[in-house]
Amino acid sequence: MPVYVVANPKGGVGKSTLSTNLAGYLARRGHATMLGDTDRQQSALTWLKLRPEAAPAIGTWDVSHDHVVKPPKGTTHVVLDTPAGLHGKRLEEIMKLADKVLVPLQASIFDIYATRDFLATLIERRKHDKVDIAVIGNRVRDHTIAADQLRHFLAEHLGPLKIPVLGALRDTQNYVHLAARGLTLWDVAPGRVERDLEQWQPVVRWSDA
Repeated sequence: MPVYVVANPKGGVGKSTLSTNLAGYLARRGHATMLGDTDRQQSALTWLKLRPEAAPAIGTWDVSHDHVVKPPKGTTHVVLDTPAGLHGKRLEEIMKLADKVLVPLQASIFDIYATRDFLATLIERRKHDKVDIAVIGNRVRDHTIAADQLRHFLAEHLGPLKIPVLGALRDTQNYVHLAARGLTLWDVAPGRVERDLEQWQPVVRWSDA
């Protein structure tokens, strides 16, 4: 059962957007998918409550009488949304579960340097060398100074760490409108979100590898 973790200690970088859309992709592929929310804000669980019954089903934690959480019976794929400020023991616990870790990164100098240190920590804390860590630029506006800073950072710092970059996702209201209805890019007509689906192709190839 592969476990995908979406993580970055910075808040507001789009972790829940990535988590819900990744879960939506896996569910659309026919996998028995669980979306686990380890964030106190419970953004992913709020989104699940909005999800229409007609959309491919996505489960969440089963909570037993002694408050132990576990995937629903039959789950084949797990996506974990994580909180801001993830570090220490909580990070270690999550990394013990992770098979793949996706780190969203915005084109902000503050996010860039915080994320550099976090990536080094992830490499140290992963359970073994086969845990696959990747970075995705998020809410990136083309032809801006911030976007240029992001490209420079990725070229300079991620090469030595041997962490792949899965491209960048644009800043668009499509994600906002879909989230408000509990939907993902894979739940609507492809023509409505064609550009966004194209930008997601490196991510889905990574998730399927």
